Amino acid sequence: MGMFGVSNFSAIINPPQACILAVSSAEKRVIPKENPKEGEDPYTVASLMNVTLSSDHRVVDGAVAA
Repeated sequence: MGMFGVSNFSAIINPPQACILAVSSAEKRVIPKENPKEGEDPYTVASLMNVTLSSDHRVVDGAVAA
């Protein structure tokens, strides 16, 4: 769904699937740098996206899936 500009969603498992991964669109965000050098820009731009794994707990242990 990320190719359609969706920023966050959860996919539904259809039997006989054990897991399904939902991938969102990438968004550019401004992030502060940890230790900027003197005279350097204190911010940077990064592309971030959300991914959500839905799993069937009868097949995959939740701790392993996490």
